Amino acid sequence: MATKTSIFSSIISGSPMITSEKLVGSENYLSWSASVELWFMGQGYEDHLVTQEADIPEVDRVQWRKIDAQLCSVLWQSVDPRILLHLRAYKTCFKFWTQAKGLYTNDIQCLYKVASAIVHISQQDLDLSTYIGQIASLKEEFLTVMPLTPDVGAQQTQLDKFFMVLTLIGLRPDLEPIRDQILGSSSVPSLDDVFARLLRISSTQTLPSDSTSDSSVLVSQTTSRGGRSGTRGRGQRPHCTYCNKLGHTHDRCYQLHGRPPRTAHMAQSSDSPLPQPPSSSASQTSQASIASVAQPDFGASDHLSGNKDLFSSITTTSALPTVTLANGSQTVAKGIGLALPLPSLPLTSVLYTPECPFNLISISKKMVPRFSTLSSLPCESCQLGKHTRVSFPKRLNNRAKSPFELVHTDVWGPCRTASTLGFQYFVTFIDDYSRCTWLFLMKNRAKLFSIFQKFYAEIQTQFNISIRVLRSDNAREYFSAPFTSFMSHHGILHQFSCAHTPQQNGVAERKNRHLVETAHTILLHSNVPFRFWEDAVLTACYLINRMPSSVLHNQIPHSLLFPDQPLYFLPPRVFGCTCFVHILTPRQDKLSAKAMKCLFLGYSRLQKGYRCYSLETHRYFISADVTFFEDSPFFSTTSESLPVSEVLPLPIVSPTDVVSPRPLQVYHRRPRVAAPLPFAEAPVDSLPTPSASPAPALPSPDDLPIVIRKGTRSTRNPHPIYNFLSYHRLSSPYSAFVSAISSVSFPKSTHEALSHPGWRRAMVDEMAALHSNGTWDLVVYPLVGPDGQVDRLKARLVAKGYTQVYGSDYGDTFSPVAKIVSVRLLLSMAAMCSWPLYQLDIKNVFLHGDLVEEVYMEQPPGFVAQGESGLVCRLRRSLYGLTQSPRACTANRSIFYHHNSLGQCIYLVVYVDNIVITGSDQDGIQKLKQYLFTHFQTKDLGKLKYFLGIEIAQSSSGVVLSQRKYALDILEETGMLDCKPVDIPMDPNVKLVRGQGEPLGDPGRYRQLVGKLNYLTITRPDISFPVSSVSQFLQSPCDSHWDAVIRILRYIKSTPGQGVLYENRGHTQVVGYTDADWVGSPTDRRSTSGYCVFIGGNLISWKSKKQDVVARSSAEAEYRAMALATCELIWLRHLLQELRFGKDEQMKLICDNQAALHIASNPVFHERTKHIEVDCHFIREKIASGCVATSFVNSNDQLADIFTKSLRGPRIKYICNKLGAYDIYAPA
Repeated sequence: MATKTSIFSSIISGSPMITSEKLVGSENYLSWSASVELWFMGQGYEDHLVTQEADIPEVDRVQWRKIDAQLCSVLWQSVDPRILLHLRAYKTCFKFWTQAKGLYTNDIQCLYKVASAIVHISQQDLDLSTYIGQIASLKEEFLTVMPLTPDVGAQQTQLDKFFMVLTLIGLRPDLEPIRDQILGSSSVPSLDDVFARLLRISSTQTLPSDSTSDSSVLVSQTTSRGGRSGTRGRGQRPHCTYCNKLGHTHDRCYQLHGRPPRTAHMAQSSDSPLPQPPSSSASQTSQASIASVAQPDFGASDHLSGNKDLFSSITTTSALPTVTLANGSQTVAKGIGLALPLPSLPLTSVLYTPECPFNLISISKKMVPRFSTLSSLPCESCQLGKHTRVSFPKRLNNRAKSPFELVHTDVWGPCRTASTLGFQYFVTFIDDYSRCTWLFLMKNRAKLFSIFQKFYAEIQTQFNISIRVLRSDNAREYFSAPFTSFMSHHGILHQFSCAHTPQQNGVAERKNRHLVETAHTILLHSNVPFRFWEDAVLTACYLINRMPSSVLHNQIPHSLLFPDQPLYFLPPRVFGCTCFVHILTPRQDKLSAKAMKCLFLGYSRLQKGYRCYSLETHRYFISADVTFFEDSPFFSTTSESLPVSEVLPLPIVSPTDVVSPRPLQVYHRRPRVAAPLPFAEAPVDSLPTPSASPAPALPSPDDLPIVIRKGTRSTRNPHPIYNFLSYHRLSSPYSAFVSAISSVSFPKSTHEALSHPGWRRAMVDEMAALHSNGTWDLVVYPLVGPDGQVDRLKARLVAKGYTQVYGSDYGDTFSPVAKIVSVRLLLSMAAMCSWPLYQLDIKNVFLHGDLVEEVYMEQPPGFVAQGESGLVCRLRRSLYGLTQSPRACTANRSIFYHHNSLGQCIYLVVYVDNIVITGSDQDGIQKLKQYLFTHFQTKDLGKLKYFLGIEIAQSSSGVVLSQRKYALDILEETGMLDCKPVDIPMDPNVKLVRGQGEPLGDPGRYRQLVGKLNYLTITRPDISFPVSSVSQFLQSPCDSHWDAVIRILRYIKSTPGQGVLYENRGHTQVVGYTDADWVGSPTDRRSTSGYCVFIGGNLISWKSKKQDVVARSSAEAEYRAMALATCELIWLRHLLQELRFGKDEQMKLICDNQAALHIASNPVFHERTKHIEVDCHFIREKIASGCVATSFVNSNDQLADIFTKSLRGPRIKYICNKLGAYDIYAPA
């Protein structure tokens, strides 16, 4: 292994190239694979192509994996970039090689190509050595697809296969479709099957014959050529039995006989002398030689020939025309038929006149095309001026033979009227075999990939079948990197239509039209407001799946897929009618109403109940206890529909898998303001469950019509997210990593995690680790004390972290973490010293501490011990979610370092179970890793790329920190991916005030979104002040505050990939900028402090904070800000000294207020400084000790200005550039 490694290292250092021929597909796979195998054999690594890592001994796996990764990267370079898109998910040589072979090899097609080349090879103009080389190459290719074998049975099979290929090579051109079908079939048919299939086809085809009907038509034309009268109507045009087109017959079909050369007749005429009229005594020999010459004649109205031998068929009728010869004599034609004066010039309707000694070709009939054929002339100007689209052929009856062999899909929307739950799109999946339709609602197109993943998983689980082919239109959402990677990984062929050719996806297009028209009709019929279109389209899909289809010969789609299930579990009802739902709420008064009047809106897919909506409570109900007044529509006329003020409230459906801890509120809003974002919505429970991706519910009046069609091309989003993201600057490995993390979606509840195979596997591994560590014992929950009395006063903590629901209490976990400034400092140190960054993950980090308290926990859902459902877990060790866990954890610090005698160092940062290691001592780092592997269940994640939601991109230029995925997730969850971006996060003319506007009905959503934005400020200093401003209204937010948050999201949309760049600038000096906005708050007139700290020119720390007291002067406000920044400088200085990094030099504090600087340096106290005397003593002490030096800067160069007030766009860009903001995803 050592010898191979040294050899490979010497080769790899020179950027090896396996072959100059890159793999572009099946056409060159054989030659490419032969070159690759030869190169691997020459290097001694051919075993990497046929051996998996699992087959390698444990001792050699690390070295094997390292060499295999380098070899795989060389393989990547030998593949065309377009092919690499489908193969870059395979990162071992074995998987890459196996997948490429499966994609681009087809034994029968390869044999056909090789055999065809052998049959048609000839030397022609090649020199002899080249010709012999081609023969030798074909021999090698032939032996590759037809290897020699001693097995007699295998020899017979290969022989039959070879003769089958020879049979296909020699077929006529009109049998090309049959040949293509045989070559493209998944299973290779036998030779007898091919013979039988060809014989069946030949028995149904008509051979060329001399048809009397064709001749009669031609004769009729000749007889009545003076006009267009006669028997030639549109329905009597000649019909070709070969190409199945009108206007010509089988014997004149260009597709069968080929087009005649344009100059062949004239060359014949010019090369031979013009014949003279023969005398009556001319010999037969001279007549025959003259008659064999074909002469073009501009005066002849028909083709004439006196040589009967040139006719392949002659028909004699009584209606033959009279022919006037050149000498004036007239004679009656003796017959009409097909003649071949030249081998390449078949002529129809040739008159046989023995008295005419010449073969005359009528130029007016042969050379001048008819008006119906003018479009086929190769005229470039006509093509440019008259070009039209090709007529779309009728669809043949080639429906799929089995379920999910072919699935059609299409996205409909956006709808101008947002639904009650904020949906504006839906996507359909139609099984081609049964025509059963799955419909999923969406709030934006970005949710398509996650919906398709759920649909694919459902089909695999319920039917044990994999989707083979997915057919869609050319929409961009079907070509995202995660979608393409998923299709390639699961072997799904993606067929898509050409641009602006929706008819190629006609099944899905027509299905969407059927659904929308049906939904529109039932809405109009029942006078239901259009905001309920989501329920109407789901009901339409439910009913269409259960109705006979003409495409299925009056079979029912639902019955084809579910033959054992009844069509309806509940009787169908009239959509939009009045219904009464029984009230099951406990503690009802005996005189209270027993039912609630509701609007019937459809059926539940997962429950045996009807779906009803209450206009009083604005809630959906799914109940089986429903009484219907089907003859009484809920809305009698359109004029009685709800007013706009009642249309706008956004109802929330309680999740079916989680018990809501409190009643959900309904949020009433004014028409001009968008409704709040629903972070946790339940799926609409009708038909296949859609993915509820949150989006703002756009208010819309009832009179806006629903979109009848899929949405015109002009309604496309003018600001797609890909206009603000570009990946062209990324290296191939990092681009693959970005694509991988972009496709990962985190479950929002235990139920969702258990339904995903990958997350369920991870949960099983976690449970196995918990059991192996002896985390708990199964006991009966103690309800009585040792003395037999009920223990009412002793409180026990029950850990129930799995009940956390996304959007409710998902983030309520306390854990010991490193200060985020410390993490940024460590990354900056690594960038300044060019140190590598490594990441480790500790499994069950809290399980290494024992608990003092007596803690009981319910058994996790999905992992309840069989037969012991009544027991609970008594914890022996600390567990995630417990407030005791951080105290029980053995680690009480977050940053560790080590310096050896050689001056080398190692730094380690702990953030819960994530560890980042860097430093100059590489050997020490490896030893540290081995120590951690020995004492803990540790996983080595390799180079640091993704940490705490932060993407870290390393290169020789430095380190870039960004939260691109986190920002995109926020935009996606809030439905703002398609919003119009802005260049400033907060309007400078808007001042936020408490109680300004209407209070939000559910302030929890506001708090969650502001909390997410607060975490985004880790790498986005440009939004620190706006986020700090909106954070001041978490107690009682109003709609004006909500609008401010929405504007921040629109600003993030403009630069979702922006982050911070850390690089080596040649020094380690600590510099701080401080500023204050005096009495900036309009409500309490408090000032805002802001500062930013650079170490070595890299931005490490920043803050925007409202001051605790009112400042009586601008100097006082600035001075308080200086005190805040000085504290941060002192803390960073102590941290650097403890880490032994950088020089111990004076720190610099920069301010733009002269008065504050004078106060700091003036030792005399007076009235102006009495109330800030403590801050004065603190700052002066640091200045006097030489620790901090103050400096003045012009306000235009004050970098802390962005942390104290709202700025204009150009000012923001200038300061961000100075702060080191960098966007590696910025479009070119």
